This record gives sequence, C-alpha cells and structure tokens, in this order.
Amino acid sequence: MRVAAAAWPISWHDDWASFEGKVTDWVEKADADLMVFPEYGLMDLVSLAGKPLDLETSAEFVSDATPEANRIIAEIARQKNVFILGPSGPLRTPRGYVNRATFFGPSGVVGHQDKQIMTRYEREQWLIVPGGPLTLFETPVGRIGVLICYDAEFPLLGRSLVEAGAEVLLCPSATEALSGYSRVRIGAQARALEGQCISLHAPLVGQAPWCEAVDASKGCAGVFCPPDVGFPDTGVLALGSMDDMGWTQSEVDLTAIAQVRANGRVLNVQNWPEQRRMSYQHVNLVRA
Repeated sequence: MRVAAAAWPISWHDDWASFEGKVTDWVEKADADLMVFPEYGLMDLVSLAGKPLDLETSAEFVSDATPEANRIIAEIARQKNVFILGPSGPLRTPRGYVNRATFFGPSGVVGHQDKQIMTRYEREQWLIVPGGPLTLFETPVGRIGVLICYDAEFPLLGRSLVEAGAEVLLCPSATEALSGYSRVRIGAQARALEGQCISLHAPLVGQAPWCEAVDASKGCAGVFCPPDVGFPDTGVLALGSMDDMGWTQSEVDLTAIAQVRANGRVLNVQNWPEQRRMSYQHVNLVRA
C-alpha cells in the first residue's frame, strides 16, 4: 500500500467551502491508501470565527465546529475510498477538553484516538486533559495505532499497541521548536525500531498569528521502519524537508513487517519480555 504523512500548515478560511477545498486538494494530491494529518490541524477552523482567538476561546470554537469538519472529511474519505487520520483538535467532553484525532475510512467515521499524556503547555496553560484509552484500528490496509505527539515519546504506549497487533503507528504532532520536533521524530523512529513496525510522523508547520495555540510550528514529515531485513539500513523510508508543507510518501509492504518480526537479524518484539526480569529492582549498586 501507499502511505502519506502531511506537513500541514494552518490556513485562513473565510468559509466552510475553503476548508473543504483544502482537505480535498490535499487528499487528491496524496494519492495514497492511508494518510495522516497533524496534531491540532483542526485549529484551521479558528479562522472561521473571523478574528484571532485566545487559548480558551479557540478550544471552545473548534470543539463546536468539529462535527461539521468530521462530516466533510468523512465524505472525502468515502468518495476517494481511502483511510485518513484526520487533524486532531480540542473537543469538549464531560472530563474537560481532550485532544482528539478522528479516523476515517471508506465507510465514514471509523473511530477516534485521544491523546494520552499531556505536555506541560497543554496541562498548565491550555488545560487539555487525557481522553479515552488507546485504540487499535483493524482495517483492510493493516492494523493501525495512533500515538499523538508526546505519546510517541513513551515506549510502553507504543508497546501496548504492538502487543495488540499494530503494524503501523501514526504519529501526528505539533511542535513550535526544532527540539520539540526532534523529540517526536526520535520517538516515532524508536517505536518503529522496538515494535518492528512502520511509523508515520505528520507535523504541523508554518505560522498562524491569529491562533495563539499554534501560532508557530516546525517540523518535517517522515515514514520510518525497522532498520532490518527488507527495509533501509537507516530505518528511514521517506523524509521531507524542514518546514516545507506537503506530503511525504512511501510504498509499504506489511508482509515485510511479519517477516522481520519472525526472522529479522534481531527480534525486538519477541525479546521485549526479557526486560521484565532485568528491572530496576535487580540493579546492582556499586560505589566507587
């Protein structure tokens, strides 16, 4: 199958037709079976307010606009017969605002994934809270899990999805500095290594001074793999250019994932449980 990760800029829209046109154009240009849009890409909708919005107001506005955005993306996924992890955004729930990405397919909305672990910015300034549990999406194009931005930096989250059967991990992100982008990219690559799977990193890019939440974003999209039999020695299937908007794409054969897990030069997935008998409780302390 062909996969695509977006380096997606926040845009100004005067109306819903403009937003629909942007998503349609991007999906058509991808020409992929599976595509992933960035974290907080739904902040595109802030412009529909017609004025700049602060953190609190932007979360409320985007949450209210999300059902219409989901309707539009679901229809595009149906028309194009593709699977899309849509751009995430703040969504109001009984527990507070969560950071939710919706997964779409040819049948429409398949489900969603909420971010699990909040960054300091989200928890201290924006008051975004953890949402529902990790979800595995079983689709005709593979078993797919989602680790939203900071979540990709935590190996046990990725491991939980791999143990559930994930072959592909989607890692949408939004980071304003090179250091933040690097952390998520390193996390996405590490999850592909230890989970012997494919990971797609899709970052937000560019400037959006009218939206305080994502006024500046930095990164480049990438498709990563285990550096083992049947894959590039670098563990990189494709990598975009820094801060250049557009798609980064690659052909992926999931039979190669099954093969490397069964008979790779190393067997990270099979050997993972061996760590459990080497926990911190068994560390020998030697004083010099």
